[in-house]
Amino acid sequence: MFLAAVWYGGLPLLVLTAALMLLGIWEISRIFARIDLKVPCLLAMSSCLFLLVLAYHYQEGYSGVAVVAIIIAVFLAMVMQYPRFTPIDAAVTLLSIFYVGLIIYLFLISTYDNGFIWLLILLVCTWASDTFAYLIGRKWGKHPLAPALSPGKTLEGSVGGILGGIITAFAVTVFTRDLPFLPVLLIGFIIGITAQAGDLVESAIKRQAGIKDSGNLIPGHGGILDRFDSMLFTAPFVFYYVGKVILN
Repeated sequence: MFLAAVWYGGLPLLVLTAALMLLGIWEISRIFARIDLKVPCLLAMSSCLFLLVLAYHYQEGYSGVAVVAIIIAVFLAMVMQYPRFTPIDAAVTLLSIFYVGLIIYLFLISTYDNGFIWLLILLVCTWASDTFAYLIGRKWGKHPLAPALSPGKTLEGSVGGILGGIITAFAVTVFTRDLPFLPVLLIGFIIGITAQAGDLVESAIKRQAGIKDSGNLIPGHGGILDRFDSMLFTAPFVFYYVGKVILN
């Protein structure tokens, strides 16, 4: 479904992006509920959709209007529902909205000229980075990367993830010769770093709640956030790098 939406772009990808955001909010609200923190699903979901609508309208990242409106709405909810909805709950709700809301950049990348190509680069480089990090870390990993967050991750695996992004970006330039060589290689390099950062951020959230997976929506793979945690960080980078550096 995801690959089909990427291929067609437009409305199918917009709808899928909205669905991913709603499922992501549902998962993260359940995660924080395990440590007695309240994220009102209705407020958080409507805020994410508001972010997406304005991003679609302006064809850019987080709209200043949307950010300010969401901040005010969340803190007004705190005032109206206190003490059931505390300042800490409000802060966690804002964190959830803007963290899960990063998914909007998947759709925004598709709005560029040759948007499908840039989105494809994002996807294959992110997936390759995750795969190389896992395989190389499992084969040769000895030195822990972040033992407090994810004991299985190693420095060797991290280097493998970076190499995976670069190698895949190079392969894309071979098969798509119209793309600028060095800028695309740099995309692969940065994706290799940011994909791992996104994975560690989600690990920190899950570790705080004492769980292994964000959900069980995808049997054997966990939840939506488990599948898209890397792209929450790689997609914004690709969007701004392509827009401000390559296409500018």
